[in-house]
Amino acid sequence: MLKLHGFAVSNYFNMVKLALLEKGVPFETVVVHGGQSPEFLAISPRGKVPVLQTEQGYINETSAILEYLEERGEGRPLLPAEPYARAHVRALMKEIELYIELPARSCYLEVFFSGKVDELTKSKAKADLLAGVATLKRHGKFAPYVAGAQFSLADLYFLYSLDLAGIVAKKLFALDLLAELPQARALFALLEQNPHVQQIAADKQAAMTDFLAAIKAKG
Repeated sequence: MLKLHGFAVSNYFNMVKLALLEKGVPFETVVVHGGQSPEFLAISPRGKVPVLQTEQGYINETSAILEYLEERGEGRPLLPAEPYARAHVRALMKEIELYIELPARSCYLEVFFSGKVDELTKSKAKADLLAGVATLKRHGKFAPYVAGAQFSLADLYFLYSLDLAGIVAKKLFALDLLAELPQARALFALLEQNPHVQQIAADKQAAMTDFLAAIKAKG
């Protein structure tokens, strides 16, 4: 059986977890926060989560894991069959990650962990977030899902990147990141009705105390 290594507060872990649940593929969860121990680096060369344990070995990097799950051909497909449509989904995934998730992540220290981020980093993050959402507005279909009529891998990135980016924009810049993208609000409302999304949200909430304790212990 597949084993998913990571923790319920990680947005990238939750992307893979939702893919597995939507596909109906059996898996076990191994709770680990990542790290630089020799043991963990042996399965995740950068010490990051998630990591998927398979019959053949370990796979790291979220995009590689998601592609692997598609190529296994089990359960519900989360990429279209037609090559152009597949490329469209992949482009949206990359755009959300590079132009929204990563700029927001540069400010997580201050927003979520009581640290301090320098003004230059925050200024760049603000500009990049606005440009990223503008990109998504131009390229996303929201009909009703990000890439069109069917739920796809792009929706995993949307759900678990835009939510955190919105918190960063509101707390640091007093910005409503989705003010010009009401279709995104509608999609969030739709996805929040999904039982698997609800399950992941509940698991995240339940794991939050232990996660914060682990962060405090490292600090």
